[in-house]
Amino acid sequence: MSLKKAAAIKIIVISFLIISITMSFALSGCKKGTGTTTESKIDVEQSSTSGAEGSQATGTTKKTISELQITGNINILSGFEISDDVSNLRPFAIMINNAPEARPQSGLNKADVVLEVVDEGGITRLIGVFSSNKVDVIGPIRSARQYYAELARMFDPVYVFWGTYPEGYKLIENMDMDVLTPLGDGTGASSIQANISDGKDAWRDSSRVAPHNAYSSTEKLTEAAETNGYSLEGGQSPLNFKLDAVDDKIGTTENIKIDFSTATFASDFEYDKSKNKYLKSIGGNPNIDRESNEQLSFNNVIALVTDIANSGDSAGHMIVRTTGSGKAFFFFDGNVVEGTWERKSITDPMEFKDGAGNDVLFNRGSTYIGLVQGTDRVIY
Repeated sequence: MSLKKAAAIKIIVISFLIISITMSFALSGCKKGTGTTTESKIDVEQSSTSGAEGSQATGTTKKTISELQITGNINILSGFEISDDVSNLRPFAIMINNAPEARPQSGLNKADVVLEVVDEGGITRLIGVFSSNKVDVIGPIRSARQYYAELARMFDPVYVFWGTYPEGYKLIENMDMDVLTPLGDGTGASSIQANISDGKDAWRDSSRVAPHNAYSSTEKLTEAAETNGYSLEGGQSPLNFKLDAVDDKIGTTENIKIDFSTATFASDFEYDKSKNKYLKSIGGNPNIDRESNEQLSFNNVIALVTDIANSGDSAGHMIVRTTGSGKAFFFFDGNVVEGTWERKSITDPMEFKDGAGNDVLFNRGSTYIGLVQGTDRVIY
């Protein structure tokens, strides 16, 4: 074969290889371009925190721990994407009776947030905050106190209560909050009047005695709010969300006790690793929902330390500080994070920070918040 012919064949072979490689890349790109993708309405944003556990042996460098914060089209109290199954109601913050005669309560298993604080005589009372679920039976509904109303105010809700003490009406009115109550201010000191009716927007359960037998539903309360001209949009939240931890990040903190006063009102939580949730007990017994007979469970448990004292009045009303700052314990994923809570005013939501001053990211789902007067009352 002549040299000219060999060179020509070599050029043809090289050209063929170049064309083949080019076509391969082009086909690969076309295949990728013709595929379909589904974009989630939930976004994740990276937030970084520095932890001591990531420190190098020299102590001069800290490893950055990154977590993904869920944002986007989510319910601000549960963190779940708004859908046919996840509502986005303006929050209803409802006073719930927790006396032994009121147990088991109804609807708390569908609350997005449950708050608990001690009341006069060592009894605790609850606030159930409802937004993402429609609930047919909620109660027993109970009367308000100043600090419960202040805590409810952080959600910019429609606040639902069954009356209050005479001075309480004016205090609640000054909080600039939409309220629903079947018992208005008879003293005339405030403009709060009865604006839901016993029998229409709420009802009494004849199997229980007053004041442990008042109930309503999100449907009836929504109708009452509309009748009173309240907006059904809005709300605010103290919570930021993340995805549940992976298995190797699950902790071993399995039991939590929040000691409010006496054993009858102690709230205990047992961590269920299989569901990554905390099963709640009250007074040593499972805290059961009356309608479904299921035990209350929460994705997050928060214990806040604040100033709590008896007012010294004839009724023994308590004084609870709901603004400022204090120590906090955050439980999720079988772990505990010690940090702080802070709140500038009663119209602001609380801010939850870890020990390094970073926002705490909670698991999606339901959250329990208990307020106590000392770190010794949080046992784990």
